[in-house]
Amino acid sequence: MGKAGAGEGLVFMDGAWHRGNPKVLGPRTHAMWMSSVAFDGARAIRGVAPDLDRHCARALHSARVMGLEPEISAEELEALSWEGIHRFPEDAELYICPMFYAEDGFIVPDPASTKFALIVVESPLPAPDGFSACLASYRRPATDMAPTDAKAACLYPNVARCLREARTKGAETAVVLDPDGNVAEFAYANLFLAKDGIVHTPAANGTFLNGITRQRVIALLREAGVEVVERTVLFEELLEADELFASGNYFKVAPCTRLETRDFPIGPVCRQARELYFAFAAGAGRPQEDATPEKQTAVRR
Repeated sequence: MGKAGAGEGLVFMDGAWHRGNPKVLGPRTHAMWMSSVAFDGARAIRGVAPDLDRHCARALHSARVMGLEPEISAEELEALSWEGIHRFPEDAELYICPMFYAEDGFIVPDPASTKFALIVVESPLPAPDGFSACLASYRRPATDMAPTDAKAACLYPNVARCLREARTKGAETAVVLDPDGNVAEFAYANLFLAKDGIVHTPAANGTFLNGITRQRVIALLREAGVEVVERTVLFEELLEADELFASGNYFKVAPCTRLETRDFPIGPVCRQARELYFAFAAGAGRPQEDATPEKQTAVRR
């Protein structure tokens, strides 16, 4: 079977690869009406997939938080992801999304009905030319209000309404506060500020996802000798920062160039964080030896 075409996604389900977007849910599927969906997002960038093993492990953790029982191991999921990656051109920039959901159950999902899908689709990295943001009027839920320790689909309607509000104000995304009124993150990315050469980021307190890319950026900056402080951050501090930037799986590291009415430069700390990350990515995340094209499963239409 040849390589996947430009813009053509592949989905692994029920033991086979399928092109496009296979129809798998019915009106009575638990995930359809009770939101029993957990997923993760990883990246393959021109033949490397940084921290893919950690994304696979987190996908399984999220599924279990949601009351599901995955039958695949993190190692098997990683190997399957590489099989999907190999189906695209070597220079492709891909989004990799393992997903678990329940077919049966009423309110509480039936763990035995857990289904699995793996999406691999072309998704070019956005240009690092900056984004605008405003303060959202909605907040992140507390740990006793929602499954905040999982990457769960049921958390994303709150993200969506923050984005809708931001767009009505002429911004691309939003800064979202936690239940105590402190900064949590951007709507769908972790937040960093730089002031006098020191990087500050909200301490992971369970109200927002402690992103894998966030953890990697913090480690790389510290290894490079940059002081990174994880602490409580007030919104007013963002407006007084020298730089604002974000980390996330979709774009990895990107600058915030406008918050409310304040413009920010694409500064040296953000540039360094981005350079460090992509240098790490280029030297890490190589495929497992047994995930070769010769061992791939056939694709079904």
